[in-house]
Amino acid sequence: MSGDRKNRQQVFTLLVDVGRKAGDGLPKGATGAALMIYASGVDEAEAVRETVAILKQADMAPLDVSGYGTLEERLAEGHDIDDEERSLMDRALAENSVIVVQMTPFYDTPDSGRDSDAG
Repeated sequence: MSGDRKNRQQVFTLLVDVGRKAGDGLPKGATGAALMIYASGVDEAEAVRETVAILKQADMAPLDVSGYGTLEERLAEGHDIDDEERSLMDRALAENSVIVVQMTPFYDTPDSGRDSDAG
């Protein structure tokens, strides 16, 4: 049975927005971050559940998850996927894992959310 399950595994590209939480490892001054992730699962819902669970174990605060599909789906949409990305996707599939590919921190700017002409 487990062989069948492993054969059905696919790798999904996810974008996860995280907020701040003590011990999250985000840079000082960051208000959160966007994480690009490759996660394996039998479907996207499982990949999302596993990703959220692992991020919570890592003391992160996942707020929102957007799915961008499998390798095949992304190629069909015209995405350019280089050899390094494919290698990381292959690794996520082989290890049945969640791989954080990129982290982009968010910072508040001094005038964020304010009308600069108000007075």
